Amino acid sequence: MARILISYFSKTGHTKAMAEEVAKGASIEGCDVMLKAVSDTSVDDMRDADAVVFGSPTYYGGAASELKLLIDQSVKYHGSLDGKVGGAFATAGMLGGGVETTVRGILDALLIHGMVVLGSPRIAHYGPVAVGNPDEKAKEECSKYGERLAKLTLKLAAK
Repeated sequence: MARILISYFSKTGHTKAMAEEVAKGASIEGCDVMLKAVSDTSVDDMRDADAVVFGSPTYYGGAASELKLLIDQSVKYHGSLDGKVGGAFATAGMLGGGVETTVRGILDALLIHGMVVLGSPRIAHYGPVAVGNPDEKAKEECSKYGERLAKLTLKLAAK
């Protein structure tokens, strides 16, 4: 069974709400989903998963330091994450608050690990985003994102 790690940092609960929706979508495909706060996530969890998805609020155009620390510690497994599926989502306090740069920054780190990143030709090309508390549209996008990531993970894990 394919295992997906969804790890997030959330101070207000907004990013956590998005993580829960991504997890719901991934669960539809029957994957083993590990939903964890960054504080409860280890780099070993990343190594043991077939897919790794990170969520963060936006601080000064980038990910929360708590998430960035975990990503920095993942150098321990540099090269071992090659070929796994990766994804990201983020929240911001206002429109134009840097949410897209946050997602892209997370994805950059996953790409450096050699992970396979799934884009979308529709809205949220890099991964779901929300301003403040995710509305129904953002929640639906998160769920669909989780489902798409799970389908890709299952395809790659079967090979």
